[in-house]
Amino acid sequence: MDISASIQNLINLLFEWAPKLVGAIVVLLIGLWIIGGLTKAIRRAMENSGLDKDVVPFLTSICNVLMKVMLIFSVAGIVGIETTSFIALLGAAGLAIGMALQGTLGHFASGVMIMIFKPYRVGDLVDIQGQLGHVDEIQIFNTVLTTLDNKKVIMPNGIATSGIMTNLSTNETLRVDLNVAMPYEEDFEKVQKIILDAIARTPKVLSNPAPTVEIEKFDEHNVLLCVRPHATTADYWDVYFGTYKNVKEALGKAGIKVAYPKRELVNSKVLSN
Repeated sequence: MDISASIQNLINLLFEWAPKLVGAIVVLLIGLWIIGGLTKAIRRAMENSGLDKDVVPFLTSICNVLMKVMLIFSVAGIVGIETTSFIALLGAAGLAIGMALQGTLGHFASGVMIMIFKPYRVGDLVDIQGQLGHVDEIQIFNTVLTTLDNKKVIMPNGIATSGIMTNLSTNETLRVDLNVAMPYEEDFEKVQKIILDAIARTPKVLSNPAPTVEIEKFDEHNVLLCVRPHATTADYWDVYFGTYKNVKEALGKAGIKVAYPKRELVNSKVLSN
């Protein structure tokens, strides 16, 4: 075969397809830029309409995906691929991809279930699979959390719904569970009053339900007291740390030492026959 003829055919093909390819690339880039702007506008419109804030990220993600699919069809048409053939190709590819991405489709289904049954909402303080944080977004495949130490956790919806989850924002108030060790030689009622007074001086502690201080158990070296103030969900950590601080200060002023292991040395002598 004549090499020069082959090169000429290749050049002719390039000239024939180059405008289509360049046009398709330009349309793709401009389309993605427009889709980005439209996605932001759709999100703002839904937020301003008063739509449930849990639904906004979910619907925004779906709209974004649908617009990108439409863009792909448009680009395929510009290149010269017949729409019917392209749909058939996408169908076959979709079946293969669906088999390979069963887990991802499961995450999508779990996202739908979250939106329907609402075990948690955007803004809730939750403990999911050992991750404690506030829900930032519920997307079509993932739930985005911001932990209390300001880390972003992206958790697949299927994993979020596959185990026990604790929603700390469901009720308006939470009991704050604390423990204080009391030496055996101290009088319990005296220490109980000191701790209750310290709780009363702690900001944001609720008076109803009333806080409680009781004996939880007897350890080897101390009496373990359960200290139970109550707080709103938003004030939980302020009460948690504030109560410990005030109790420590109050016990110190009262001359009550923190319990710690003690060892007594007893003099002995070895007796021998």
